[in-house]
Amino acid sequence: MKTEEFTITEELYASQFQRFLNLCIDLMFIYIIVLSLGTTIILVALSANNFELSNWVENLSMFEIGFYAVVVAFLYYYFTEVYFSRTIAKLITHTIVVNADGTKPSKKAFFIRSCCRFIPIDAFSFLKEFPRGWHDTFRKLMW
Repeated sequence: MKTEEFTITEELYASQFQRFLNLCIDLMFIYIIVLSLGTTIILVALSANNFELSNWVENLSMFEIGFYAVVVAFLYYYFTEVYFSRTIAKLITHTIVVNADGTKPSKKAFFIRSCCRFIPIDAFSFLKEFPRGWHDTFRKLMW
């Protein structure tokens, strides 16, 4: 099987709208996962008569919920991109994560990319004329 080589041109980059849509859709799926996992833990705990666990989950502080959501989001981004080179949002918008030469990034690159998503102002890095997020550009600087 012969692998075709191609060059990534500026026309192939995701637009600002696609990137914004990816963010919104991914956040929606992360929210659904967070709620689903929390609800599942409560239901399993209640069915096992473990009221301490269900009470603990129901009474999490905002900090604990935020930490839990960040862990879920990191795992969502990392594993979907490592195994599929795209998240659910990228699947919907027909975009994919590739290196500049069109090859699939390494697991290390996906790890750095997933970590950089949690820089508080990463979302604003798409507002410039050529929309490339910091999670896209920082992984190149880390080699």
